[in-house]
Amino acid sequence: MALTATKSDFQPVSHSGDFGHVAVLMGGLSAEREISLKSGSAVLAALKNKGVDAVAVDVDENIVSTIEKNNFDRVFIILHGRGGEDGVMQAAMEVLGLPYTGSGILGSALSMDKLRTKQVWTGAGLPTPAYEKLDENSDFGKIAERLGLPLIVKPSREGSSIGMSKVDQLPDLKLAWEKAAEYDNDVIAEKWIEGEEYTVAILQQQSLPMIRLQTPNAFYDYEAKYESNATSYYCPCGLDAAKENELQHLAMEAFDVVGASGWGRIDFMLDASGSPWLIEANTIPGMTDHSLVPMAAKAAGMNFDDLVWKILETSCE
Repeated sequence: MALTATKSDFQPVSHSGDFGHVAVLMGGLSAEREISLKSGSAVLAALKNKGVDAVAVDVDENIVSTIEKNNFDRVFIILHGRGGEDGVMQAAMEVLGLPYTGSGILGSALSMDKLRTKQVWTGAGLPTPAYEKLDENSDFGKIAERLGLPLIVKPSREGSSIGMSKVDQLPDLKLAWEKAAEYDNDVIAEKWIEGEEYTVAILQQQSLPMIRLQTPNAFYDYEAKYESNATSYYCPCGLDAAKENELQHLAMEAFDVVGASGWGRIDFMLDASGSPWLIEANTIPGMTDHSLVPMAAKAAGMNFDDLVWKILETSCE
């Protein structure tokens, strides 16, 4: 069987039985395990509400044998972070010959890697903040001089803002690198963009209504995403229709350029002049009660159960 790098052309499904026996892959071994369990539980409940024969599978080192033993017809991947969102699980499902939700191997692996995503976006002429890779030999003073302060430091291959820090003063830059390096060998420092933060959810190659985010925190960090009730979400986002349409097209282009497909999310900033700056791509966004894709779907007139059904359809090419 030939491995596929990208996926598209999804088929609508009318009857729950047509999906067959579905494994909902959740949990896993990444730093985002707890969020994945919450997302997975919500997805499983929605599938059952729609009459789909679905079961939860908490992913561990024996996942391949578990899948093989249970005669699944397809899998809903709701793993966040490494081992689930980075092409590894997608490749395993390809080898097993099982259809799966979301992006293929290429789109998953590339989107998970913030450094390579930014390199691809830059090569494609898409706007993304200036950045530099950090390591133990970096001249932190010169990097701060080139990028300016404040800036933000990130591990390249973690999600949910894990390991990220805003740096306001030069002495904190090395400390921020050390924190991020606990999660990944590849660490980037990125120019800080002052402005409003937005996200575009994408479902079956169509963009959903944009959301504007506002948090009292220094940035939209883990606490703001999953724990705080002080984060505000605006949908409609407050932009005029022409501007929103322009930014939705930019998000779709950014999604396509990295080979992502099926469903996901593009996050970006608008600076004081109204110019957009792409921040990152997410191929398996959260599906918790604080998550953005369900909010955007609701604004488009789609309830959570129907959203999950549409995501499962991305396994049907």
